Amino acid sequence: MEKFHSSDWAGDVSLEINSHVGKKPIFECLRSHSEVYPNKPAINFYGLEISYKMLNTLTDRFASYLISEGLKKGDRVALYMQNCPQYIICQLGAHKAGAIVVPCGPMFKSWELEEELGQTHTKTIVCQDELYSHVKDANIKCKFDRIIVTGFSDFLPDKPVFPFHESMTRPRLRFPETIELSSILDDPMQDCLLPNVCMDDPCLLQFTSGTTGLPKAAILTHANQLYKTSAMAMAYDCGHKDLMLTAMPTYHIAGMLFGLTIPIYSGGTAVIMSRFDPVVTALAITKLKCSKMYGTVSMYVPTMKISETQSIDLTSLRVSMATSFGLFLTEDIVQSWRKITNGGVIVEAAYGLSETHTGDTFSPLDKPRVGSVGIPHIGTNIKIVDFDDPNIELGPQQVGEITIKSPGVFKGYWGREEATREVLRDGWLYTGDMGKFDQDGYLYFLGRKKEMIKTSGYTIAPEEVEGFLMRHPAVNEAACIPIPHPVRGESVKAFIVLKKEYSSTVSEKTLIDWAKGKMADYKCPSVIEFLPEIPKNATGKILRRILKEQEMKKRKA
Repeated sequence: MEKFHSSDWAGDVSLEINSHVGKKPIFECLRSHSEVYPNKPAINFYGLEISYKMLNTLTDRFASYLISEGLKKGDRVALYMQNCPQYIICQLGAHKAGAIVVPCGPMFKSWELEEELGQTHTKTIVCQDELYSHVKDANIKCKFDRIIVTGFSDFLPDKPVFPFHESMTRPRLRFPETIELSSILDDPMQDCLLPNVCMDDPCLLQFTSGTTGLPKAAILTHANQLYKTSAMAMAYDCGHKDLMLTAMPTYHIAGMLFGLTIPIYSGGTAVIMSRFDPVVTALAITKLKCSKMYGTVSMYVPTMKISETQSIDLTSLRVSMATSFGLFLTEDIVQSWRKITNGGVIVEAAYGLSETHTGDTFSPLDKPRVGSVGIPHIGTNIKIVDFDDPNIELGPQQVGEITIKSPGVFKGYWGREEATREVLRDGWLYTGDMGKFDQDGYLYFLGRKKEMIKTSGYTIAPEEVEGFLMRHPAVNEAACIPIPHPVRGESVKAFIVLKKEYSSTVSEKTLIDWAKGKMADYKCPSVIEFLPEIPKNATGKILRRILKEQEMKKRKA
């Protein structure tokens, strides 16, 4: 039986690093573009443009400040902000100073900061003013050397091109015990010798999403970042003429890739939104003529609806990359998007993990396959192995564990040698994810190995059942977990969010009866519970562990 584990079928995408600077950190691309395109906007923030020359200057100033404060190469700098230009400035500036960036989710509270920044012994943090109270509480245990504060108003245009989110116009908060980022960036650059940053140096401590246990910090290098950035930029034909729009959070590895590193690498313009709003997204595309976009499917669908009811023009969008969190990319959505954008392509962006700087696959623009997460990049080897015996490699259509070897694979988990050994073996990353290849070498992601539902000797991926349930016209969202069954061992319980117009007309029994005619009996939910919403993390990923915990409490009560 033929095996698929390499990227021989990846078409014309080249491994060659296509930049002015060669195999150097992303911030060197910024330096190069500041000379080649000094006046070109690197960032557009609601109409405020920051040129490549200015962005290079601001990042130099931040780097010089850190070095003047005594930061050494390898020290950690935490970034705790919503999407804003300051995030990009501070990440690139910290990298120029040789620091390792620790991205923190803006939804975090103090105990989450304590956990992550305590693990990484981070002593410098840049935070948004409205988040400072959590930093102040966390500081009791973290004992930061310096707390740097910024706010939306530091980088807002006088007249926005499209509407601000209401949170962006709140009065600016200032705290005398902290350091103002604006004062650092306003100062002329000091004469500081910047360190020599090597490709093998860590640049990020990217925490895993924690869906299967306590979060761990994945050590990612400048080489990991450059490889994934260049591969994805070439796969989706990103260049210096592109305006890339994303409202995905920059702290998240995928949002960082499409909203920060790809535009800077390719010399394009990053169009930043503080958070997603369908009306504002549609207006941004219409007024700025964005050529590319990255978001979740659940962002694209309401944006399409806006375009049907308002004077909106989405035809500038040529390529749109989507991630199926909660809502799956379907052929109907693809065709509707193509019609609204006058021929624009929407594809599943990639499969990937924090441990690989995400983006291990891509969807070929000339032959995407709905339902698949695409094919591996040149230089990325993926194989599907047996769950019980990883020495057995599986063939097409056989479900097993996804394993990856590539220049994007991380160094390991920070301070977690045993956990690193569990997933890194002979250069291969054992992802804990279920998947399969089809006969043409397209990869299909079928859920987490640890979230598998085992019933009557069968193994069920929750995502598969969720995908089937989403085909019912009344279902808006779906999530599945295992529940105990006296005969089968486990059976499927589905949590459903109904569309508003069906809330009083569809029952649990209706959906169960419908499912029995659509999928194998052992996959059909035995129980359905309607919820007003399904718990997700900040990036929209379903948190099945929370549903499991809630289910266990109900059964014990």
